[in-house]
Amino acid sequence: MNFKHLEIENKWQKVWADSQCFAAHLDSKRPKFYALDMFPYPSGAGLHVGHLASYTPTDILARYKRTRGFNVLHPMGYDAFGLPAEQYAIQTGIHPAITTNKAISNFRRQLQSFGYSFDWKREVSTCDPSFYKWTQFIFLKLYERGLAYQKEAPVNWCPELRTVLANEEVVDGKSERGGHPVIRVNMRQWMLKITAYAERLLQGLDTIDWPEATKEAQRNWIGKSEGALLRFGIDGGQAGSSIEIFTTRPDTIFGVTFMVLAPEHPLVAQLTTKDQKNGVQAYVERSKQRSEIDRKVAAEKTGVFTGGYALHPFTKARIPVWIADYVLMDYGTGAIMAVPGHDARDFEFAKKFNLPIEKVVEGGDDLPFEGDGIAVNSQFLNGLEKKAAILRAIDEIEIRKLGERKVQYKLRDWLFSRQRYWGEPIPILHERNGQTRPLPFEELPLTLPEVANYEPSEKGEPPLARVSDFVHHRSGAERDVNTMPGSAGSSWYFLRYTDPHNSAAPFSFDAQKYWMPVDLYLGGAEHTVGHLLYSRFWHKVLYDCGLVSCEEPFQKLVHQGVVMGPDGQRMSKSRGNVVNPDDVRAEYGADACRVYISFLGPFDKDKPWDTKGIEGVRRFLDRVWRLCFNENGECIADDSVVVPDSLNRLLHKTIKKVGDDIESLSFNTAVSAMMILTNEVYKADIRPRTVLQKLSQLLAPFAPHVAEEIWNRLGGEGLVSIAPWPSYDPKLTVDDTIEMGVQVNGKHRGSIRVTLATSEEDAIHLARMQNTVANAIGSMAITKVIYKAGKILNLIVK
Repeated sequence: MNFKHLEIENKWQKVWADSQCFAAHLDSKRPKFYALDMFPYPSGAGLHVGHLASYTPTDILARYKRTRGFNVLHPMGYDAFGLPAEQYAIQTGIHPAITTNKAISNFRRQLQSFGYSFDWKREVSTCDPSFYKWTQFIFLKLYERGLAYQKEAPVNWCPELRTVLANEEVVDGKSERGGHPVIRVNMRQWMLKITAYAERLLQGLDTIDWPEATKEAQRNWIGKSEGALLRFGIDGGQAGSSIEIFTTRPDTIFGVTFMVLAPEHPLVAQLTTKDQKNGVQAYVERSKQRSEIDRKVAAEKTGVFTGGYALHPFTKARIPVWIADYVLMDYGTGAIMAVPGHDARDFEFAKKFNLPIEKVVEGGDDLPFEGDGIAVNSQFLNGLEKKAAILRAIDEIEIRKLGERKVQYKLRDWLFSRQRYWGEPIPILHERNGQTRPLPFEELPLTLPEVANYEPSEKGEPPLARVSDFVHHRSGAERDVNTMPGSAGSSWYFLRYTDPHNSAAPFSFDAQKYWMPVDLYLGGAEHTVGHLLYSRFWHKVLYDCGLVSCEEPFQKLVHQGVVMGPDGQRMSKSRGNVVNPDDVRAEYGADACRVYISFLGPFDKDKPWDTKGIEGVRRFLDRVWRLCFNENGECIADDSVVVPDSLNRLLHKTIKKVGDDIESLSFNTAVSAMMILTNEVYKADIRPRTVLQKLSQLLAPFAPHVAEEIWNRLGGEGLVSIAPWPSYDPKLTVDDTIEMGVQVNGKHRGSIRVTLATSEEDAIHLARMQNTVANAIGSMAITKVIYKAGKILNLIVK
């Protein structure tokens, strides 16, 4: 008889909910463990089985940690502001809050149906005013510290969506959501000064346990460079006028043969001659139609000569100044000195436009040469190696007051405002004199008003600008009409979980001090330079405000592998390859789905979904059930049977392995170990209650419903979900005999079985009895023996 999964699942989910056994409470006497999933955007389509690959691993670990005596915080919430709900509202007129809350209800139902042990009383939603009141509060903290400011900035404007998009929301020149064309336009925007924290964001990476590839991606995104800020005078320009550039290779200064400005550079108009004016203006207009990403990755370099010249800071030679859209105004100074002999990009540009190429570094036969070498044709730098030449060049630049030593970061300030409806209103008042001031705290939350039209104007005017009662504040000032990006709430939600019902503060200091930092954070690597960087920035600001007690929010980060669709591609509604978890649960059960996801392969590797595979896992769970109960559902566990030594040893080994594997997130091998134990119990043809109870405990983090039912029917005390993890005897986890390799002169010649107590003399005797070893020794004498019991025997002969 197989177990009735839906009946058992519904039963135990109700018991868990009624008993609140997964609720977390402050308890300074117990060690804490904070297990966190990146919270989902509640789409109308609901969850697919690929999502379960994110939530199952942390739930296994959370359940395991509870049984090991940890006070576990394992919460769930929703990243609820986003474009899809707003686009649906534009199409249908249905308020985004209605569709979002409906989607949240569906997500909650699905998550609960799979037995995830979330503390549901800590559930949060970023679109709930009681939550975003504190998002607005944190924004005001940023504003008070000079970290939130407005400026006219080139932005990614999507005409179809009528909104500004962050760089990470633009893929191949199109909006990530919907694939619509994106262009660059200037708009007055709110910016967050993340650049002020660039160095601390870099240094903090050395203190956290994250995948090295993720840390390296953040280092590269922050992009620390050390070099010199250098000023080139303008030929015929006003006294003191100059073009500033930053370079990490001041040692190549004598190889500069042209300069390039971003089309948006403020000096373009001054440098452009009458003859070049039409061509330059046309090029500037074309550049505005291209997204920043397009400009960066364009296969072919384009540009236009301004007709103007700069003056070399040392030689005073005239240097032609071009504009090209691969140079970006908001990176560095928006201008570069071009050294085509030693930079591949400059070389390509020079070749295309027939510009001079000079060699100033000796070290390669062909140009461009970008490696280390000796300075040549470089006046006072001649004969110096790269490092020495750079230092000497910077010294000379500073002595001659041509510039200064400088550290620069590729990281740019975070473009924070959006011209759309469905987001947190920005709590700032604009005075008639152009000054800004914070909305008084007692007026928070500043909630979204009802609007007749959710769509921004064609020029980008936000929907809130058309609501007069919202715009006009009683003080005579006007409220800001922009909203925050979706990444605002996700930059601090993990802190709200520590104290979600606090109405006086975003969280209490004591609550965050106890629970933070997050001990395990699980989510996709695609968030590396977005959410994972922004949340680190906000957390450091809150640390400086004295609101949190640690500088880093996530001590350990892991990325799960993706569950691919049956067609081998990533699951998505657009591809039509989504597998609905409701259907899987109905046919095979929540436990089978959870165990299957765990068994698919290494946690961090991509995995294909195969229905035949889940059938095999369901058969395994049915076999465990039949170990315990007969066809009538009657318990067949035996208290009197003596457990054979071999089975007892395997039980203790399995307890150790499953625990170790859960700790290391090696869930597939933990499941394998339980399958092996189950097989051996069948082979022994006995049903010892103690073994079956412990097997149900091992199974509980993976298949909590059926494990709970087995534990209960076998007479286990209380809930298996919180019962202490079974202990093991370390002596019983070590084999009596171990297969050990035998080498002769370092070459493997055979193997023998020994114990840890086997003497060197006995080991040599056993080795000589092996024909392959005896033949390798022949008539030679053993001159040296390298022996480590249970590990290796190496016989040196000659």
